[in-house]
Amino acid sequence: MADDRLLVLKTWPAPLELRTARTLLRQWKDSDLPAWCALNADARVRRYFPSTLTFEQATQEAQRIRGAIAQRGWGMWALELPGSLPFAGTVGLHVTTIDAPFVPTVELGWRLAPEAWGRGLATEAARAAVRFAFEHLGLDEVTAYTAADNLPSQAVMQRLGMHHTTADDFDHPLVEAGHPLRPHRLFRLRCAT
Repeated sequence: MADDRLLVLKTWPAPLELRTARTLLRQWKDSDLPAWCALNADARVRRYFPSTLTFEQATQEAQRIRGAIAQRGWGMWALELPGSLPFAGTVGLHVTTIDAPFVPTVELGWRLAPEAWGRGLATEAARAAVRFAFEHLGLDEVTAYTAADNLPSQAVMQRLGMHHTTADDFDHPLVEAGHPLRPHRLFRLRCAT
């Protein structure tokens, strides 16, 4: 159950962009939607989710993500590889709203297209999002969580320096009881300063 703490988060009047050596994190474009829908219809991408998404479900999710960035200036940015891949997925920060003991929190997340896997792009872009969370939002901590079986995402979390404690493990409230993906692991990263 969520406690009484409130997150007071900085906002910007226009969507911000973050750049790394190989990536651009930016506001979503209409042209991203077909690739996003294809990504979420791919069983490989959705392996650690209860199901793939229909075109309508993926479109609605994209609209929510885009709306959050328009409202705050930051969020789950579209991931672009300039000169190489116009839309490779999403990486960024999300204000978690599920009913869980660690909420309220700002969650670090990513979902990449298969052609972007295995190249360190999630880690590289997520590092930029973490830096933004600590340096510009002034957060003391970011969290990330995933299904207990999702070892690839947990490896990214570990490369980012995030820490897992079994006491933080939880059953995801939006995943059906008894489903093998319901058990989740929470990782935390505290600001070093």
